[in-house]
Amino acid sequence: MKFLAILFLITLFTACNTNTRNEYLAIAENAGDDTTVGFQEHPGKKLMENNCYVCHNPKTAEDAMIAPPMIAVKLHYISEDISKEEFIEAMVAWAKNPSEETSKMPGAIKKFGLMPYQFYPENTIRQIADYMFDSEIEEPEWFRGHYKKMHGDRPQMKGKMGRGMGKGKHSGKGQNNTEPTLQERGMQMAQTTKAALGKNLMGQIQKNGVIAALDFCNIQALPITDSMATVHKAHIKRVTDKTRNALNAANASELKYIENFKKQVAAGEEVNPILVEKNMETEFYYPIVTNSMCLKCHGTPGKELESLTLAKIQELYPKDKATGYGENEVRGIWSIRFKK
Repeated sequence: MKFLAILFLITLFTACNTNTRNEYLAIAENAGDDTTVGFQEHPGKKLMENNCYVCHNPKTAEDAMIAPPMIAVKLHYISEDISKEEFIEAMVAWAKNPSEETSKMPGAIKKFGLMPYQFYPENTIRQIADYMFDSEIEEPEWFRGHYKKMHGDRPQMKGKMGRGMGKGKHSGKGQNNTEPTLQERGMQMAQTTKAALGKNLMGQIQKNGVIAALDFCNIQALPITDSMATVHKAHIKRVTDKTRNALNAANASELKYIENFKKQVAAGEEVNPILVEKNMETEFYYPIVTNSMCLKCHGTPGKELESLTLAKIQELYPKDKATGYGENEVRGIWSIRFKK
């Protein structure tokens, strides 16, 4: 994934109306505070977690990142004298016309490359930027050390941290540096596998286009997933009720979990992984939710799904059922099994 993924995937959401900070509370302010009951959580938080974290997940190890974490974006685009309006406009301007000349993150472009321009509704960019400006954003456990190595002890790091910045909500381990929980282990496996697939897929899209990416998925998606399963010493699958590749068909139990997640996502509920413990093994299930990028291959024919892309899908997968999706819908689940 390339640097524009920062804004490219930020904007992979359903358009929302911009709301003031007074109407929402960030996750950090919601946690453990009974006085916040009745307040609505800022919609930008869930949008960022469900979509941006495909490639910018703070729980991903530094060497596995395929784009900078969102906290890095904030650090580069915010300053002590910038207003919220100016910050949001900067995010919008970048998304509308990404280029090396206008970027404030040349190091990220050098490392990850620059993604091509993609159109997404302006209001969605504003919703995410609004949340970013005011809210505490989770930072990877390696981030502060990385920042100090790259930039030294810059005064603005401390200053910016005071404006809704991350407070060391590190990932990968449980509290007090204990061993990661079973849920954390499962999420790490799902996220790192998703990152590996995403990095390769987006590389193909950038170099050769969506149709070439279909060829790539047809040949490489399962081997990449299997290789990550080997790394994690686990059994990792992506399964669905509407298959493209028959090898990804969900079994009876998995179909029930898919339906359960569909209801939760459709109702806008908080979605948590499902863990099933059996003897010495743990089964982990978590939804795969669509965003605008997914619709290029899984959307509605004649709308998001272009005719040439559809023709290629029908050539590669004559029995394809995996089209007709909209944004923020459950397309399948991660089905992971590992030893305790």
